[in-house]
Amino acid sequence: MTDPVSAWRRLADSAVLLDGFHALKHAVRFGAEVPVAVAVDREAALALADELAPDVRDRLAELLTEVPEPAYRSLVARPHPTAVAALAVRPSRAANVRRLAYLPRTAPVVVLDNPRNLGNAGAVIRLAAGFGATGVVTTGTVDPWHPTVVRGGAGLHFATAVERLDVGELPPGPLFALDPEGDDIRGTKLPDDAVLAFGSERSGLSGELRARADHLLRLPMRPQVSSYNLATSVAMTLYHWSATADF
Repeated sequence: MTDPVSAWRRLADSAVLLDGFHALKHAVRFGAEVPVAVAVDREAALALADELAPDVRDRLAELLTEVPEPAYRSLVARPHPTAVAALAVRPSRAANVRRLAYLPRTAPVVVLDNPRNLGNAGAVIRLAAGFGATGVVTTGTVDPWHPTVVRGGAGLHFATAVERLDVGELPPGPLFALDPEGDDIRGTKLPDDAVLAFGSERSGLSGELRARADHLLRLPMRPQVSSYNLATSVAMTLYHWSATADF
């Protein structure tokens, strides 16, 4: 049997860190390839699976290897309360790009234009997975597969297509950009093939993306309230799409 610590160190630079039981559970549920998974208390982890994820319990039993706590702590920068961690193979960029560009789409693509907060990006990916969005695209320098983003997304990167693209590479479809100067979103029906763009937490939409937008929309907001959190804005917009979609 391969030593899990040695396997981890060999794969860590190229793999996706799944930090905690829930990230591993979601990744396995949505088909991630997981070459190594460890737990300080394997039986406790499998008891969690019995309670919260019986559909993947047998697969987790195959994957998880118990390691001493010092060994676990040597593998992760921020130990998780569940003391579970794993490495997964990052999905093919080419496959994700094809998935994002495929038409006809049955659900929108979310675009985060130059996001700055890694936790917010992860929360958006979790939302997108929950709503069944086609995928999440980021522009700018932030890697949407950064360990902090994956932690914030609870491993749900594997439930949707997540990639970083330039503005000129965005998927096809009508581009709706959220902007304080736009039309009230409540008067607009968002199509399934929409590309929904959100500006950064600090500076809003870039000039390049704003210029490419087909429609500018705004969320309802009480006067003198300056803004919503990025993940909240995405949640409101995806809910509006889902509430008016033809199912």
